[in-house]
Amino acid sequence: MVYRITRALLSVPGVLLRRDTAKDAELLVLRHENAVLRRQLGGRVRYEPADRFWLAALSSLIPRCDWRRVFPVTPGTLLAWHRRLIAKRWDYSHRRRRTGRPPAAALKKLVLRLARENPRWGHRRIQGELARLGHSIAPSTVWQILHAAGVDPAPRRTGPGWREFLTAQAEGIVAADFFHIDTITGRRLYALAFLKHGTRKLHITGVTAHPTAQWAVQQARDLTADLGSRVESLRFVLRDRDSKYTDAFDAVFEAEGMDVLLSAPRAPRMNAHCERVIGTIRREALDHVLVMNEAHARRVLAEYQEYYNAQRPHQSRDQRPPEAPQQPLVLSAGAPGKLLRTRVLGGVINQYQYVA
Repeated sequence: MVYRITRALLSVPGVLLRRDTAKDAELLVLRHENAVLRRQLGGRVRYEPADRFWLAALSSLIPRCDWRRVFPVTPGTLLAWHRRLIAKRWDYSHRRRRTGRPPAAALKKLVLRLARENPRWGHRRIQGELARLGHSIAPSTVWQILHAAGVDPAPRRTGPGWREFLTAQAEGIVAADFFHIDTITGRRLYALAFLKHGTRKLHITGVTAHPTAQWAVQQARDLTADLGSRVESLRFVLRDRDSKYTDAFDAVFEAEGMDVLLSAPRAPRMNAHCERVIGTIRREALDHVLVMNEAHARRVLAEYQEYYNAQRPHQSRDQRPPEAPQQPLVLSAGAPGKLLRTRVLGGVINQYQYVA
């Protein structure tokens, strides 16, 4: 701004020393240019502080009768500029400093983590937990951190979503879903898959061309019989609202002390784990095998199920198969041995393991 004012002051002598005819012609040119620009901008012109300074300084040199014709702004605009200038001069808000020491970035991150992982905790509960961990911080500071991050107070904070609920209850959930198989002749078959959320173990109970309600009930009985004593660790059965799931289907699991959870209509993400495993079956097996008939489909799915549960690594289990032990395999010192390849489904999938 100082640079612009200095350049303008240096140009004043050059203007005063010009002839009157040249100055009048220049004024006419500038007026016409100003009219053209105003017409293009629609009357909306933005002035910078230096522009406002010079317009206010030159306003006293123009007769009032010529103001409307010559001057680009009204007297009310000049007065508004003056009021804002005086108000800004006496505004000391930029000099204010917050009292106290600002919290460290690590402490802010910890506050937000506690709020995210515990949606029912308010700022005082979070402050108490921080005090127990050895962090000295005031409740008001915790509130300021949450407010600045856009985190609502605890009663109105977003509660656990469907994914968080499924993760918390994973050890006790088994999900069910149908999927179809198209044979080489165009005939459509149906299979019923069950997936245990905790271990990701897959159970494909049967394949049929006519999936009736009675057939679905029989698959539920086969699953409970296959699980045996392990069914006692399950608490929920998650399924969609397909008409083939009847009260008799639910009664099989309720007799084992399990509750039936229904996903919302047209919401496959509420049964995301089962939907994902069905997609895996298609991508790794069914999309690469020409299924001849119902018996062939059973053999393909049974072979893939054995590979899936015993050999296929899973990210949610630290790259361990569902039936693998809790501790990951650790190679002993020295040569690991010969790497043996086993072909699954005729070579569609390769399985590897070391042999002595």
